[in-house]
Amino acid sequence: MKKQLLTALTGAAVLLSVGCTKTKNFASYADYPTPAEHYLEMNYSPEKTDFALWAPTADEVRLSLYTEGLGGEAQEIYNLKEGKGGLWKCTVKGDKQGLFYTFAVRIGEKWMEECAGIDAKAVGVNGQRGAILDLDTTDPEGWAEDKRPALERLADAIIYEMHHRDFSIHATSGVKNGGKFLALTEEGTRNPKGELTGIDHLKELGITHVHILPSYDYGSVDETNLAAGKYNWGYDPVNYNVPDGGYSTNPFDPACRIREFKQMVQALHKAGIRVVLDVVYNHTFSIDGSNFERTVPGYFFRQREDGSYADASGCGNETASDREMMRRYMVESVKYWIEEYHLDGFRFDLMGIHDAETMRQIRAAADEIDPSILIYGEGWAAQAPQLPAEELAMKANMHTIEGVAAFSDELRDALRGPFHSNEQGAFLAGLENMEESIKFGIVGAIAHPQVDMQQVNYVKEPWAKEPTQMISYVSCHDDMCLVDRLKTTLPGIDKKRLVRLDKLAQTAVFTSQGIPFIFTGEEVMRDKKGVHNSYQSPDEINAIDWMLKSENRDLFDYYKGLVALRKAHPAFRLGKAELVREHLEFLPVEGSNLVAFRLKNNAGGDAWSEIVVVLNARQKTAEVELPEGNYTAVCYDGKIDLNGLKNFSGKRVKVSAESAVILHQ
Repeated sequence: MKKQLLTALTGAAVLLSVGCTKTKNFASYADYPTPAEHYLEMNYSPEKTDFALWAPTADEVRLSLYTEGLGGEAQEIYNLKEGKGGLWKCTVKGDKQGLFYTFAVRIGEKWMEECAGIDAKAVGVNGQRGAILDLDTTDPEGWAEDKRPALERLADAIIYEMHHRDFSIHATSGVKNGGKFLALTEEGTRNPKGELTGIDHLKELGITHVHILPSYDYGSVDETNLAAGKYNWGYDPVNYNVPDGGYSTNPFDPACRIREFKQMVQALHKAGIRVVLDVVYNHTFSIDGSNFERTVPGYFFRQREDGSYADASGCGNETASDREMMRRYMVESVKYWIEEYHLDGFRFDLMGIHDAETMRQIRAAADEIDPSILIYGEGWAAQAPQLPAEELAMKANMHTIEGVAAFSDELRDALRGPFHSNEQGAFLAGLENMEESIKFGIVGAIAHPQVDMQQVNYVKEPWAKEPTQMISYVSCHDDMCLVDRLKTTLPGIDKKRLVRLDKLAQTAVFTSQGIPFIFTGEEVMRDKKGVHNSYQSPDEINAIDWMLKSENRDLFDYYKGLVALRKAHPAFRLGKAELVREHLEFLPVEGSNLVAFRLKNNAGGDAWSEIVVVLNARQKTAEVELPEGNYTAVCYDGKIDLNGLKNFSGKRVKVSAESAVILHQ
């Protein structure tokens, strides 16, 4: 029985194994005492600074104050006093702003390594020490008046995913603060040919949301040596509630990264663009080096039956969102980013690791602040998490988590081919039997009488309750970008065909009833030299050469036209499942590699009474029968013009090889 108990209680097992003479043993993690209310680990005022740390298994907690964010000896040391709910507290009198702090926890006879606590809001270089800081001093001028741009409905969102360094580090960007938060505050930047870059490029494209890859403090880049140019996507969290210093102009100044992040948000808001933060609550950079583990060993991570740490993330660990304090941590963290940094949305990495109830509580907390805040994520995990499948925020359970969206790999892979094989193509490569999966993506992953679920890839039941619960995309930062994928799938493909298929793919994305999502640089035909997983590749692989915008202006204009089409016509963003089923009808076609549908009866109050979309992946012209009438083509032969390109009369339309047609009455 003793052995079984120790196996079940990993934390207790660890403590006893190092010969502790005094421990606090609990029957389970659920029995750990928790604070009755939200608390701040560091609460500054000029007169005093209050400190608090949740460490219910600790026998002693020590606070050390330093003059530097890294190196040097502690100048002051204080013992915290244990109170209710597992909280340890102390008050340090006097004005301590500008100093740095760490907590150290003793459990039995073992002192855990110092850390910044689990909820630092400001840190020194490399995030090893917390910083005592008045956050009000980090607000840029006019911050109190900053407002998120209008968004009437979640269905109106158009997402552009970017990495700070990819977007602005190349010399052709014309950006002074390349790779920094401030890059997105610079107006008037252009490439050598005069094309707009930076924030003005985003405005020209017309997207509504910028999704920035992880921008909190992460562990793989040494902030003391940024000149080395080490690159990482940032999916290795250290301090979840502090911007990363590597994207600031001075990582040694705790206020700088905070202020510059806010300046970035403020500039994007002024440009009419909302900001989504990629968050990675599902795992930490490491276990032993984690602030969680150094504070409350075992609690914040899930374990297997044998007591070893589980690894559904494939990164060495998985956090335990189902435990009270981890759930509270996630909810409060999201609220903090919304309130302190005015963020407008969150993308959850490997969301399927989290339990569904936690995601419901996050959605509810966001709704209390602003229901237009966007929440979406990956509805899967790298490996099976340590919870029953029906309790997880997996794609299959999205219909139980209202207001939260998931990426549709059904549509993605039906268009370009499966994730597990770079060489295998799909609809774009002329493979047959992809039509039902594409139709499933077109309707937004909801139930529709004309979609045969038995022929849809990966799933046999609709998983979205509403179409806004599906993120529609063909590529993102993770895996090959679209151009590389097409080159790999279709060896020897020439540029003309590459452009045709690129346009066809994104037409499917933007005319679907889900929320469209594009990867930065796709609109100018960027590639990553064929690298599948470029998470730590150099700038030569990841940086966008902005001369591509001049070389591929036709492609950019097509993407811009798709954005304008969607924004101008509510038929493509109905937002409700019953409206999709009422107004979206698939048209009969002969053979494969062809999908056609219409949006009828002024769908969504659209000024266009009848809209027809045809996606032709064949290498020859296709002919489709339509309801008889007089039509205007706004998308035809690789061009988009909302004022019309040509007129049709009758009940049949010819669609050129590997292209899309959009007609309206």
